[in-house]
Amino acid sequence: MTGTGTGTGTGIEEVRCTLMRGGTSKGAYFLAGDLPADPAARDGLLLRIMGSPDPRQIDGLGGAHPLTSKVAVISRSADPEADVDYLFLQVAVDTSEVTDRQNCGNILAGVGPFAVERGLVAAGDVETSVRVRMLNTGERAVTTFPTPGGRVAYDGDTAISGVPGTAAAVVIEFPPGTAPLLPTGNVRDTVAGTEVTCVDNGMPVVLVPAAALGVTGYETPAELEADAALADRLREIRSAAGHLMGLGDVEGATVPKLTLLAPPRDGGAVTTRTFIPVRCHTAIGVLGAASVAAGLRVPGGVGEGIARLPDSGGRVRVEHPTGFLEVGVRLDPGPPPVVRRTAVVRTARKIFDGTVFPRSAATAPVPAQRPGGPHDSAAR
Repeated sequence: MTGTGTGTGTGIEEVRCTLMRGGTSKGAYFLAGDLPADPAARDGLLLRIMGSPDPRQIDGLGGAHPLTSKVAVISRSADPEADVDYLFLQVAVDTSEVTDRQNCGNILAGVGPFAVERGLVAAGDVETSVRVRMLNTGERAVTTFPTPGGRVAYDGDTAISGVPGTAAAVVIEFPPGTAPLLPTGNVRDTVAGTEVTCVDNGMPVVLVPAAALGVTGYETPAELEADAALADRLREIRSAAGHLMGLGDVEGATVPKLTLLAPPRDGGAVTTRTFIPVRCHTAIGVLGAASVAAGLRVPGGVGEGIARLPDSGGRVRVEHPTGFLEVGVRLDPGPPPVVRRTAVVRTARKIFDGTVFPRSAATAPVPAQRPGGPHDSAAR
């Protein structure tokens, strides 16, 4: 695996690519065999394909935002318990950086349909389930989607917040992981003078009561991003929590995410604002929401007194700036608490499949990297 791309080239002048919307993200999907095997060469090629570094990504496929500058690399799996392997790569927008230090549950929604479209998995006559091994973390997922007559169906009546219209449902189920739900071993930790709950149910997340940071948790992402004092507090908490969670120095990493919690406003369980790591997400990531939902169900966590949870079998509706995301979580409260089941519903749509022509390596800019790593990275 690789941490950051160098911007070096490969001489490749064209490559087959499928552009897909997965959940509330958009990314370029590739077969692993169509990309260079060397990680540095691969990342340099992807930077040129996506049009980075450039805040507009005007010369590539990227959409000038972390949510639309993502890549999925797919291959048949050698693991007998998986059908395909999925490597997620976040391509920075305005720096020459590619990172694999996190998963993306939204882009995961497109992996199964892509695998069927490219012949990696045979389609069923009604629906197809694809077992996915996520190479970033070694975790597993099963995605199930309609394939009437053996063909992927993208049209449907499922709506998700942050995406206009409707599409066919993609049900993503995550089997229980082997890592502890509470990475620090504590239900609550005091980090940089603030009580938090550190949780990992597929994505390392630090839950923080919004009121503890002097905000309501109902501000818009732009308002929160403009708060310099808040940004300083978040960096301090994130740095200290990263060490406590066993992640080491996270200054140049995209995890852990920080999620602010406030009482729900629209009939959900909780209102959230998530930072990725310093930009405020306009929604919430799938795996981030899975961790939030599990963390809220941990007795004694910082969500107590803030969240309004359904009964133990009900879905947790996580409110975010542009709507909500429902997560089904079944938790054995322990101690220690153990997640028995996690499932979410997403949608995906193929936008195009064809040949992409990357910019020549000889003419691609390679500016100095911004200190502190990929601050505009996102994963959902």
